[in-house]
Amino acid sequence: MGCISSKNTNEDSGDSGGAGAPGSLRGQQTAQQAAGGGAPVSIREISLTKSNVGAVGSSEPRPGFEQMYQLGKELGHGSFSTVREGTHKESGERFAVKCVKRADLPPEDEADLKMEVKLLQEIEHENIVKLYDFYQEKHFFYLVMEILDGGELFDRIVLKQVYNEKEARDVLKVLFKAIKYCHDRDIAHRDLKPENLLLVSDDDDAVIKLADFGFARPVGETGLSAQCGTPGYVAPEVLKGEVYGKPVDIWSIGVITYILLGGYPPFHDDNQAKLYQKIKKGKVLFHPQYWSTVSDEAKDLIKKMLTLDKDKRITAEQALEHPWVVGDAAELEKHDLGANMGKLRLFNARRKFKSAISSVIAAQALLNVAESVGMDRSEKPGTSAPDGSATEVPPAPAGIPSSDAPPPADDDVPPPSIQE
Repeated sequence: MGCISSKNTNEDSGDSGGAGAPGSLRGQQTAQQAAGGGAPVSIREISLTKSNVGAVGSSEPRPGFEQMYQLGKELGHGSFSTVREGTHKESGERFAVKCVKRADLPPEDEADLKMEVKLLQEIEHENIVKLYDFYQEKHFFYLVMEILDGGELFDRIVLKQVYNEKEARDVLKVLFKAIKYCHDRDIAHRDLKPENLLLVSDDDDAVIKLADFGFARPVGETGLSAQCGTPGYVAPEVLKGEVYGKPVDIWSIGVITYILLGGYPPFHDDNQAKLYQKIKKGKVLFHPQYWSTVSDEAKDLIKKMLTLDKDKRITAEQALEHPWVVGDAAELEKHDLGANMGKLRLFNARRKFKSAISSVIAAQALLNVAESVGMDRSEKPGTSAPDGSATEVPPAPAGIPSSDAPPPADDDVPPPSIQE
């Protein structure tokens, strides 16, 4: 959805809008979700100053990025940036380095990038991806970030042989704690979705990190009003053009919770305008064929998160005290979610496929711009894969339609594309 310019807003400090345009930073989700490596104590304090200035409080010239880091393999790429593995030359620690080409970067996206860096400087939480260093050099911005080798949380969940409410609850408790930390500091994330929930390692499901603070903003006394977020997860007050605040994140977590437990989204339509109408109505249904084994406490929490009135919506602090979140682990394990795993796998496959399509569309938009200025094909951005081969629209995964199925005729049944 991106960010649309707004009126009567206090978001002048970087929330300039336009971030969701094709090829913008907001379309750059990668295998690393712009995250990236370890936590060496030798890494100097982050500074937003140019690379020829020393660490904060120092008058000594600061070494350039290439003097400090060695870039390695590509981890992912977007329209304006590439995420590569980076090694700190002195400590040998691994990082993920987002390399953003300044020449291609629209001013509004540069402002968004600097705001993201500023906020990440102020955040120190075990479940939020960490920014270790930032360089503002002549041709590139370099963001040196924690490297996350475990991939997306949803990709790991759909591989499980056993899945129950305790496992879902444990995930959401981590997310509530991370968001409470942000909200306690008056920061709204504004783009919570499965793609931004990442795992630190391949062999550990327990350590989850929240990533991508590109839309995050301080709420302030007057609130926010730019229309930011991702279709399906965005709160109704955003779509209505109302001034909003931290409750938008709780709505998004409500959608994520519904998907984790039911296997499909609470609001669905292939037509985006109709989807937004459903979100604004806020009618949440628990279809018996999928929700009969889910506990009443879990459904109660979802309803409290997906409350239309933002002033009555549960807070992160209150959610952490909800009976389902603090419930007995053994009791929650009795609520098996295996019957819904097939739908969750299908939802995840469709989500990944749509993400791949969006990346190709963004690349094609840049290609059209390049053609309009007469660039040679070899010089056109976004026209080749990392190995130099031509970029093509990927085929749909087995069992996934190449286009969305028609919207359901009856709101009381989930979308046909979700059913088995």
